[in-house]
Amino acid sequence: MAALGEVAAEGPQEPDADGGTAAPAAPVPPAPAGEAPNGGVREELLARRLDEQIHARFPVGRRLKVLDAGCGRGGLALRLARAGHEVTGTESRGDALEAACAALSAEPEGIRERVRFLDAAPGEAGRRFGAGSFDVVLCHGALTGPEAEPTGTEALLASLARVLAPGGLLSLLVPNADAPAMRAGLCGDWDGALAALDPERYGPPGGTEHAAPRREALAGTLRGIGVPLHEWYGVQVFTDRLPDCDAGPAPEAVRERMLTAEEEAGRRDPYRQVAGLLHLFGVRD
Repeated sequence: MAALGEVAAEGPQEPDADGGTAAPAAPVPPAPAGEAPNGGVREELLARRLDEQIHARFPVGRRLKVLDAGCGRGGLALRLARAGHEVTGTESRGDALEAACAALSAEPEGIRERVRFLDAAPGEAGRRFGAGSFDVVLCHGALTGPEAEPTGTEALLASLARVLAPGGLLSLLVPNADAPAMRAGLCGDWDGALAALDPERYGPPGGTEHAAPRREALAGTLRGIGVPLHEWYGVQVFTDRLPDCDAGPAPEAVRERMLTAEEEAGRRDPYRQVAGLLHLFGVRD
Protein backbone atom coordinates (compact mmCIF):
# COMPACT_ATOMS: atom_id res chain seq x y z
CA MET A 1 0.00 0.00 0.00
CA ALA A 2 1.32 3.45 -0.82
CA ALA A 3 2.51 5.49 2.13
CA LEU A 4 0.47 8.45 3.33
CA GLY A 5 -2.00 8.54 0.50
CA GLU A 6 0.78 8.25 -2.06
CA VAL A 7 -0.07 9.79 -5.41
CA ALA A 8 0.42 7.51 -8.36
CA ALA A 9 2.16 8.80 -11.47
CA GLU A 10 -0.42 10.44 -13.68
CA GLY A 11 -0.73 12.12 -17.04
CA PRO A 12 -0.73 15.90 -17.53
CA GLN A 13 -1.63 17.79 -14.37
CA GLU A 14 -4.02 20.68 -13.91
CA PRO A 15 -2.39 24.09 -13.44
CA ASP A 16 -1.82 24.93 -9.77
CA ALA A 17 -2.94 28.10 -7.98
CA ASP A 18 0.08 30.01 -9.25
CA GLY A 19 -0.56 29.10 -12.86
CA GLY A 20 2.20 26.48 -13.04
CA THR A 21 1.84 22.80 -13.78
CA ALA A 22 2.35 20.23 -11.07
CA ALA A 23 4.75 17.45 -12.03
CA PRO A 24 3.73 13.83 -11.47
CA ALA A 25 4.56 12.72 -7.95
CA ALA A 26 7.47 10.33 -7.50
CA PRO A 27 7.15 7.89 -4.60
CA VAL A 28 9.77 8.59 -1.95
CA PRO A 29 10.21 6.31 1.07
CA PRO A 30 9.65 7.74 4.55
CA ALA A 31 12.61 9.24 6.34
CA PRO A 32 14.57 6.76 8.48
CA ALA A 33 13.43 6.60 12.08
CA GLY A 34 16.76 7.87 13.37
CA GLU A 35 16.25 11.26 11.73
CA ALA A 36 13.62 12.24 14.30
CA PRO A 37 14.95 13.47 17.67
CA ASN A 38 12.75 10.98 19.57
CA GLY A 39 13.30 8.02 17.29
CA GLY A 40 10.12 8.79 15.36
CA VAL A 41 7.75 6.49 17.30
CA ARG A 42 4.97 9.03 17.76
CA GLU A 43 5.38 10.48 14.28
CA GLU A 44 5.25 7.02 12.73
CA LEU A 45 2.05 6.14 14.59
CA LEU A 46 0.43 9.40 13.49
CA ALA A 47 1.54 8.86 9.91
CA ARG A 48 0.13 5.34 9.77
CA ARG A 49 -3.27 6.43 11.07
CA LEU A 50 -3.32 9.38 8.71
CA ASP A 51 -2.43 7.11 5.81
CA GLU A 52 -5.30 4.79 6.73
CA GLN A 53 -7.81 7.64 6.86
CA ILE A 54 -6.61 9.29 3.64
CA HIS A 55 -6.95 6.05 1.72
CA ALA A 56 -10.44 5.57 3.15
CA ARG A 57 -11.62 9.11 2.28
CA PHE A 58 -10.02 10.04 -1.04
CA PRO A 59 -9.58 8.40 -4.45
CA VAL A 60 -6.21 6.76 -5.05
CA GLY A 61 -3.96 9.06 -7.04
CA ARG A 62 -5.58 12.33 -5.98
CA ARG A 63 -3.09 15.04 -5.11
CA LEU A 64 -4.36 16.62 -1.91
CA LYS A 65 -3.87 20.11 -0.53
CA VAL A 66 -2.74 19.74 3.07
CA LEU A 67 -2.34 22.24 5.90
CA ASP A 68 -0.13 21.20 8.80
CA ALA A 69 -0.99 23.80 11.46
CA GLY A 70 1.78 23.83 14.03
CA CYS A 71 4.05 21.65 11.91
CA GLY A 72 6.99 21.67 14.29
CA ARG A 73 10.18 20.55 12.59
CA GLY A 74 8.23 19.55 9.48
CA GLY A 75 8.69 15.79 9.56
CA LEU A 76 5.11 14.84 8.74
CA ALA A 77 4.70 17.69 6.26
CA LEU A 78 7.73 16.48 4.32
CA ARG A 79 6.52 12.91 4.43
CA LEU A 80 3.22 13.95 2.89
CA ALA A 81 5.07 15.92 0.21
CA ARG A 82 7.17 12.86 -0.59
CA ALA A 83 3.89 11.03 -1.19
CA GLY A 84 3.00 13.66 -3.81
CA HIS A 85 0.73 16.06 -1.94
CA GLU A 86 0.93 19.86 -1.78
CA VAL A 87 1.66 20.86 1.79
CA THR A 88 1.57 24.16 3.67
CA GLY A 89 3.10 24.09 7.14
CA THR A 90 2.68 26.87 9.69
CA GLU A 91 4.82 27.23 12.80
CA SER A 92 5.22 30.16 15.19
CA ARG A 93 8.27 28.89 17.09
CA GLY A 94 11.37 30.23 15.40
CA ASP A 95 13.68 27.32 16.19
CA ALA A 96 11.20 24.74 14.92
CA LEU A 97 10.46 26.74 11.77
CA GLU A 98 14.17 27.11 11.08
CA ALA A 99 14.64 23.35 11.46
CA ALA A 100 11.73 22.66 9.11
CA CYS A 101 13.14 24.98 6.47
CA ALA A 102 16.58 23.40 6.81
CA ALA A 103 15.07 19.93 6.35
CA LEU A 104 13.16 21.13 3.30
CA SER A 105 16.30 22.57 1.73
CA ALA A 106 17.86 19.09 1.78
CA GLU A 107 14.99 17.57 -0.22
CA PRO A 108 15.00 17.10 -4.02
CA GLU A 109 13.63 19.97 -6.08
CA GLY A 110 10.39 18.16 -6.85
CA ILE A 111 9.64 17.86 -3.13
CA ARG A 112 10.65 21.45 -2.37
CA GLU A 113 8.21 22.72 -4.99
CA ARG A 114 5.29 21.09 -3.17
CA VAL A 115 6.01 22.49 0.29
CA ARG A 116 5.91 25.94 1.87
CA PHE A 117 6.58 26.74 5.52
CA LEU A 118 5.12 29.93 6.97
CA ASP A 119 5.66 31.81 10.22
CA ALA A 120 2.14 31.69 11.67
CA ALA A 121 0.29 30.27 14.66
CA PRO A 122 -2.25 27.46 14.14
CA GLY A 123 -5.11 29.71 15.18
CA GLU A 124 -4.35 32.13 12.34
CA ALA A 125 -5.41 29.63 9.67
CA GLY A 126 -8.87 31.15 9.25
CA ARG A 127 -7.37 34.57 8.56
CA ARG A 128 -4.42 33.47 6.43
CA PHE A 129 -6.19 31.11 4.03
CA GLY A 130 -9.44 31.10 2.10
CA ALA A 131 -12.48 29.10 3.12
CA GLY A 132 -12.30 25.49 1.97
CA SER A 133 -8.69 25.80 0.81
CA PHE A 134 -7.48 22.40 2.04
CA ASP A 135 -8.53 18.77 1.67
CA VAL A 136 -6.70 17.73 4.83
CA VAL A 137 -5.89 19.82 7.90
CA LEU A 138 -3.53 18.57 10.61
CA CYS A 139 -3.16 20.02 14.09
CA HIS A 140 -0.89 17.78 16.11
CA GLY A 141 0.69 20.11 18.65
CA ALA A 142 -1.41 23.17 19.40
CA LEU A 143 -3.87 21.67 21.89
CA THR A 144 -1.32 20.98 24.61
CA GLY A 145 -0.79 24.52 25.95
CA PRO A 146 -2.95 27.61 26.53
CA GLU A 147 -5.19 26.61 23.60
CA ALA A 148 -6.36 23.67 25.71
CA GLU A 149 -8.56 26.06 27.66
CA PRO A 150 -12.18 25.57 26.45
CA THR A 151 -12.55 28.95 24.74
CA GLY A 152 -9.14 28.71 23.09
CA THR A 153 -9.89 25.22 21.83
CA GLU A 154 -13.18 26.26 20.26
CA ALA A 155 -11.64 29.27 18.52
CA LEU A 156 -8.72 27.21 17.20
CA LEU A 157 -10.92 24.41 15.89
CA ALA A 158 -13.34 26.88 14.27
CA SER A 159 -10.41 28.53 12.49
CA LEU A 160 -9.19 25.17 11.18
CA ALA A 161 -12.70 24.10 10.16
CA ARG A 162 -13.12 27.26 8.07
CA VAL A 163 -10.25 26.34 5.74
CA LEU A 164 -11.29 22.68 5.40
CA ALA A 165 -13.13 21.80 2.20
CA PRO A 166 -16.45 19.90 2.31
CA GLY A 167 -15.69 16.23 2.84
CA GLY A 168 -12.22 17.16 4.04
CA LEU A 169 -10.34 15.41 6.83
CA LEU A 170 -9.32 17.06 10.11
CA SER A 171 -6.59 15.30 12.11
CA LEU A 172 -6.06 16.33 15.74
CA LEU A 173 -3.59 15.13 18.36
CA VAL A 174 -4.59 15.94 21.94
CA PRO A 175 -3.49 14.88 25.41
CA ASN A 176 -5.71 12.25 26.95
CA ALA A 177 -7.30 13.72 30.09
CA ASP A 178 -7.68 10.19 31.51
CA ALA A 179 -3.99 9.30 31.18
CA PRO A 180 -2.17 11.31 33.92
CA ALA A 181 -3.55 9.25 36.83
CA MET A 182 -2.48 5.98 35.20
CA ARG A 183 0.96 7.34 34.31
CA ALA A 184 1.57 8.70 37.81
CA GLY A 185 0.38 5.51 39.49
CA LEU A 186 2.62 3.28 37.37
CA CYS A 187 5.56 5.48 38.35
CA GLY A 188 4.69 5.20 42.04
CA ASP A 189 3.70 8.85 42.29
CA TRP A 190 0.62 8.38 44.47
CA ASP A 191 0.17 12.09 45.20
CA GLY A 192 0.19 12.74 41.46
CA ALA A 193 -2.28 9.92 40.84
CA LEU A 194 -4.68 11.23 43.47
CA ALA A 195 -4.40 14.77 42.16
CA ALA A 196 -5.17 13.59 38.62
CA LEU A 197 -8.14 11.53 39.81
CA ASP A 198 -9.67 14.26 41.96
CA PRO A 199 -8.00 17.68 41.57
CA GLU A 200 -10.66 19.44 43.63
CA ARG A 201 -9.94 17.24 46.65
CA TYR A 202 -6.20 16.67 46.30
CA GLY A 203 -5.07 19.73 44.35
CA PRO A 204 -3.97 20.12 40.73
CA PRO A 205 -1.39 17.63 39.42
CA GLY A 206 2.13 18.94 39.78
CA GLY A 207 3.47 20.64 36.66
CA THR A 208 0.10 20.70 34.93
CA GLU A 209 -0.72 24.27 34.00
CA HIS A 210 -3.58 23.64 31.60
CA ALA A 211 -6.14 20.86 31.83
CA ALA A 212 -6.46 18.73 28.71
CA PRO A 213 -9.86 18.90 27.01
CA ARG A 214 -11.84 15.70 27.37
CA ARG A 215 -12.66 13.66 24.29
CA GLU A 216 -16.39 13.97 24.84
CA ALA A 217 -16.12 17.77 25.03
CA LEU A 218 -14.00 17.87 21.88
CA ALA A 219 -16.53 15.69 20.07
CA GLY A 220 -19.26 18.17 20.97
CA THR A 221 -17.17 21.10 19.76
CA LEU A 222 -16.44 19.32 16.48
CA ARG A 223 -20.14 18.67 15.91
CA GLY A 224 -20.87 22.33 16.55
CA ILE A 225 -18.43 23.55 13.90
CA GLY A 226 -19.56 21.08 11.24
CA VAL A 227 -16.67 18.61 11.48
CA PRO A 228 -18.14 15.71 13.48
CA LEU A 229 -15.83 13.15 15.02
CA HIS A 230 -15.39 10.25 12.61
CA GLU A 231 -12.83 8.03 14.36
CA TRP A 232 -10.36 8.16 17.23
CA TYR A 233 -7.30 6.21 18.34
CA GLY A 234 -4.98 6.03 21.31
CA VAL A 235 -1.36 7.02 20.68
CA GLN A 236 1.49 5.62 22.78
CA VAL A 237 -0.51 3.29 24.96
CA PHE A 238 2.69 1.56 26.13
CA THR A 239 5.63 3.73 25.17
CA ASP A 240 4.20 6.83 26.84
CA ARG A 241 5.02 5.20 30.19
CA LEU A 242 8.46 3.76 29.51
CA PRO A 243 11.27 6.07 30.66
CA ASP A 244 13.42 7.25 27.77
CA CYS A 245 11.57 4.91 25.37
CA ASP A 246 11.91 7.58 22.68
CA ALA A 247 15.49 8.55 23.45
CA GLY A 248 16.66 7.13 20.15
CA PRO A 249 15.85 4.65 17.40
CA ALA A 250 15.40 1.06 18.57
CA PRO A 251 16.73 -1.85 16.49
CA GLU A 252 14.44 -2.13 13.47
CA ALA A 253 12.97 -5.52 14.34
CA VAL A 254 12.16 -4.40 17.89
CA ARG A 255 10.85 -1.06 16.73
CA GLU A 256 8.47 -2.65 14.21
CA ARG A 257 7.02 -5.01 16.82
CA MET A 258 6.62 -2.08 19.22
CA LEU A 259 4.80 -0.06 16.57
CA THR A 260 2.55 -3.00 15.70
CA ALA A 261 1.65 -3.45 19.37
CA GLU A 262 0.93 0.27 19.67
CA GLU A 263 -1.24 0.21 16.53
CA GLU A 264 -3.30 -2.72 17.76
CA ALA A 265 -3.77 -1.34 21.27
CA GLY A 266 -4.52 2.14 19.96
CA ARG A 267 -7.65 0.97 18.13
CA ARG A 268 -9.03 -1.24 20.92
CA ASP A 269 -10.87 -0.59 24.14
CA PRO A 270 -9.94 -0.42 26.96
CA TYR A 271 -6.35 0.24 25.93
CA ARG A 272 -6.91 3.33 23.81
CA GLN A 273 -8.84 4.94 26.67
CA VAL A 274 -5.65 5.25 28.77
CA ALA A 275 -3.19 6.14 26.00
CA GLY A 276 -1.02 9.17 26.64
CA LEU A 277 -2.46 10.93 23.59
CA LEU A 278 -5.57 10.70 21.44
CA HIS A 279 -5.63 10.97 17.66
CA LEU A 280 -9.02 12.31 16.55
CA PHE A 281 -10.35 12.48 12.98
CA GLY A 282 -13.26 14.66 11.97
CA VAL A 283 -14.88 14.98 8.52
CA ARG A 284 -16.24 18.28 7.21
CA ASP A 285 -19.97 18.34 6.48
